[in-house]
Amino acid sequence: MADVTKEEVLAVLAKVRGPDLEGDIVSRGMVSDVFISDNKVYFSITVPAARATELEPLRVAAERTVKAMPGVKGALVTLTADRKAGSAPPPRPQPAAPAAHSHSHSHGHAHDHGHSHAPREQQPAQPQQREKPGVPGVGAIIAVASGKGGVGKSTTAVNLALGLQANGLRVGILDADIYGPSVPRLLKITGRPQQIENRIIKPMENYGLKAMSMGFLVDEETAMIWRGPMVQSALLQMLREVAWGDLDVLVVDMPPGTGDVQLTMAQQVPLAGAVIVSTPQDLALLDARKGIAMFRKVEVPLLGIVENMSYFLAPDTGKRYDIFGHGGARAEAERIGVPFLGEVPLTIDIRERSDAGTPVVASDPEGASAKIYREIAARVWAELGGLTPRPAPAIVFE
Repeated sequence: MADVTKEEVLAVLAKVRGPDLEGDIVSRGMVSDVFISDNKVYFSITVPAARATELEPLRVAAERTVKAMPGVKGALVTLTADRKAGSAPPPRPQPAAPAAHSHSHSHGHAHDHGHSHAPREQQPAQPQQREKPGVPGVGAIIAVASGKGGVGKSTTAVNLALGLQANGLRVGILDADIYGPSVPRLLKITGRPQQIENRIIKPMENYGLKAMSMGFLVDEETAMIWRGPMVQSALLQMLREVAWGDLDVLVVDMPPGTGDVQLTMAQQVPLAGAVIVSTPQDLALLDARKGIAMFRKVEVPLLGIVENMSYFLAPDTGKRYDIFGHGGARAEAERIGVPFLGEVPLTIDIRERSDAGTPVVASDPEGASAKIYREIAARVWAELGGLTPRPAPAIVFE
């Protein structure tokens, strides 16, 4: 069977009606450059940012249309926004008080972060500060979060954890996505964890990484319909009733958005900081801002932003394509004054290895992608060197 061509894809997409049924998405110039590799099709559709949610069915229709083409093995379609065509730029957030990072960057296993944080301490204290216990043996707990799904947050969290481990640290990962756990598949772990004395659970392990997830306790096909208190109870059990042992860092893969799990972590756990994962396009950044605002609201330090799917690398030629835009997360980090941790390309290698449960940092440690994750991990650890885990604040809803 002949390879699918860009012209054939555009001809099919010309049958997809534009917003408000006016014209089609090709003639209206909404389709980005189409890239095809191994008969898998990649492109984005430009829409006004204000209509992103409303036009999601348009993206689904375009993806379904391309996937139905003879010879097409798969399609990846995203919505992106052109600020010129849509909404005004979002209001600037209130600047956070600067942290007095010493950046001594010690890579030992001692976590006596006895640094001065005078600017941070001068902020008005939240009422009824309640100091919450950490996890015995765990030095620092960091959250990996995103404002929306589909940005590769879990893949980033797993490879970040493995990158920290490759850099010489003792690391565990907690899958806090109660409703859609993905760490078991990403780490290729099956089975049930063992219970030892006093109801304590022994974490599962692969690639030297200790892991806990609701996916180990509930069948993959089971629909989770728990409400807030049940979610909070399950999360805290997986955090505090697990024999993590001595860890330098526990990476928490948060669910997307800002819901019960995020608030539970902020209220009940002394987080050392949060890493925000976004893709370059404006729409993902709009959602990422919500997560950033939430962590700032509850005084969790922002360790930085990772731009995932930053650009596409063709596996056959190595040529770079900015299918989904590029540099948006870096610009956002500079705008709000938080560190930019790095850009991870969209590569078939990362996706296929993740799907197979063999993440690139573990399965191809000398490869280019693994090097990127290790560098991001080093920057995260450097940021942790200047931060002290804070007591969890009482959240006040205004």
